[in-house]
Amino acid sequence: MNYELNLSMEELEKRTDKEYLATKKLLTPESKEYLDLQEGDKKALKYLVKAGDILEKINMQLDNKENLGFKAFLEEEITKGNRQAELTKILFDAQKGLCSLDRESNKIELAKGIKELPGKGLYPENLTKEEFHSILINMLNEGKVEEVRKILNQRSVIIRDGEYLKAIDYIDCFKQDFSKMADWLEKAGKVSTNADFNEYMKLQAEALRKVDPMLDAYADKKWATLEDTPLEFTITRENYSDEMTETVYENEKLKQLLIENNIEPVSKDFLGARIGIVNKEGTEYLFKIKKYLPLLAYNMPFKDEYEQNIKPQNTVLAKVKDENSSQTMVDVDLVQVNGDVGAYRAGITLAENLPNDDKMSLKIGGGRRNVYHRQIRFISDYTKLQKRLDTLLDKEQHKFYLNEADHWFTIGHENAHSLGPNKGTEALGKYKSIIEENKADMASLAMIDILRDNGMYTEEQYNQICVTFVADNFLKSKPTLSQAHRVRSVMQNKYLFDHGAIELNDEGKIHVNIEKVVPAAKAMLAEIVRIQIDRDFAKGEKYVLDNFVWTEEMEQIAAKMREIDKNLNGRVEAKLAEKLLSE
Repeated sequence: MNYELNLSMEELEKRTDKEYLATKKLLTPESKEYLDLQEGDKKALKYLVKAGDILEKINMQLDNKENLGFKAFLEEEITKGNRQAELTKILFDAQKGLCSLDRESNKIELAKGIKELPGKGLYPENLTKEEFHSILINMLNEGKVEEVRKILNQRSVIIRDGEYLKAIDYIDCFKQDFSKMADWLEKAGKVSTNADFNEYMKLQAEALRKVDPMLDAYADKKWATLEDTPLEFTITRENYSDEMTETVYENEKLKQLLIENNIEPVSKDFLGARIGIVNKEGTEYLFKIKKYLPLLAYNMPFKDEYEQNIKPQNTVLAKVKDENSSQTMVDVDLVQVNGDVGAYRAGITLAENLPNDDKMSLKIGGGRRNVYHRQIRFISDYTKLQKRLDTLLDKEQHKFYLNEADHWFTIGHENAHSLGPNKGTEALGKYKSIIEENKADMASLAMIDILRDNGMYTEEQYNQICVTFVADNFLKSKPTLSQAHRVRSVMQNKYLFDHGAIELNDEGKIHVNIEKVVPAAKAMLAEIVRIQIDRDFAKGEKYVLDNFVWTEEMEQIAAKMREIDKNLNGRVEAKLAEKLLSE
C-alpha cells in the first residue's frame, strides 16, 4: 500500500534536529555492565533482545492497524533514496508509530489521512463510541454476558461479528509471533546463570503459548520476586492509551447493565518489553526505603477503609522483611525498550511499578515490583539544565535543585502505587489513570516529612525534593486529557499555587514556599484517595476538571520554557541491542 507523507521536508528537518529530538543512549557493546556479564548471561541477553523485537511488532498492531504497512512503505522508499521517507522513519522509530503527541501537545501524524483513534488498533476503525455502547447494551439484553465480559477485558482485540462484536484474546490474535517469542525466552532460560530467572523464563514462555490468564499470573508472580538476578526482562502491560473501553462508564444505561451482570470493564493493555542488566549498587540504594513502606501505608489517608498492597504498621522496627515481602525493586541499566515502554511520545518513563491492580497475579497472592531506568534519568547536558534553572527558578533556590532528588521523588512515586485503594478504581473510567498518577505523586511528596523524621532523608534532602519536584513539574503547553501523566502536573501546580506552596517572584520566576509544599500535598492526597474509595465517576470527573486549569502563571512559565528549550520529542539509541539483534 502507498502512503502520502504528511510532514514537509522543512518540518522533518526541524523535528529530527538534535535541538528538537533528544536522544537517550542505552548500553553499548563496550559498556562495562555488558562486558562484566558471564558468557551464559550474554547469550541469554541476545535471546531476550530478539524476543523484545517481536513484541514491538505486536504492539505496533495494537497501537494502529496501519503501523506495519507504513513501516514497510518507509523502508522501501528509503531504498529508492527518498530523503523525506528517511527523516519520517526517524520520527516513526522514535515514537514507535504513526501518530503521537509531542512535548507541546501537538498532534504528529506521519501519513496523510491516518489519525489516532480512541480504540487505537484494538477496535474496528469505523466503530464510534455511541455504536459501541449500543451494541453492548443489545448484547447484554440478549443474554450474551460472557461475550461482553471478554470484550471488556484487558487482553482482547475486538472485531465485528455481524451486528455484534467479538473478542479475540491477544495470544490467539498473534499466535505465531507469541510462539516465536516463547522460543527465545526458553532459550534464554537454558543459558542464564540465575535459577530464579530461568524459572521465570519458563513460566513466561508458557504464558505466551496458551490462552490462560492464570499462566500470566504465575509468570507475574515469579517476576515480582526477582531481586538478585543479573538480567532484567519484563513484559510491561499498561492500559493508559485505550480511550474506548473506559467510555462505558459514561453511558448510564450500559453502566447499570454492567453492574447487574457483575462485569467490571478494564481498559486494554498495550505491551512493551524492557531488557537490561541489573545494577547492584543502584538496587542496594533502593532497598534503603523498603523498610519504611509499612509506615507509609499506615500514614495513608482513610487507611481503615480499604485494603492496601503493603500491610500498614506504625513502626519501622517490626518484622519488616516478613511484613513487606510483597514489594521488590531493582535499578536497571537498559539494553532495549520495545513497544509501549519504549515509545518516546513527548516523554518516556523513568520507572514502572507492576503488575497493575487489575492483574490476576495480585489476586493469587503475588506482589509488585518496581524497576528504575538508569539511562533515562541521566542528565546529558548540564549547560542546558543550568540555563533552564536561570530562566525559571528563583536564584536563591538553585542550591536546592538536585537531579538526584528527582530520582528520590520517583522512588516515592512508584512505591506509592502500592499504597492506597487497590480495587474498584476502574469505575472512574477515563479519569482513573489521571487520578492514580496524581495519587502516586502526592503520596510521594506527602510522605517526605515522615521519611525525614525517621532517618531516610536529611533536612537538606527534604528541601531538595520539594524544590526539584516543583521546578520539574511545569510543562511547555497545556496537555490534552488523554495525557494522564501531564494532566496531573497541571492539577498539582494549580493546587500548589492555590495553597501558597508556589508563587512567582517579581522576576516572574518560580519560588517554592517549602514549608507549605508537604501540607498541601497531604491535603490533595486525602481528596484523591476519597475519590478512589467512593468510585463515583461523576465525582472523579468533577475533581479532575476543577483542578485541570491552565493558569496565567503556568502559561507565563511555559512561554519561557518554549523560548529556551526547543525539544519536541525524543528517541532512544540502543547500540548493544542492535548488535545482538544482528547476530
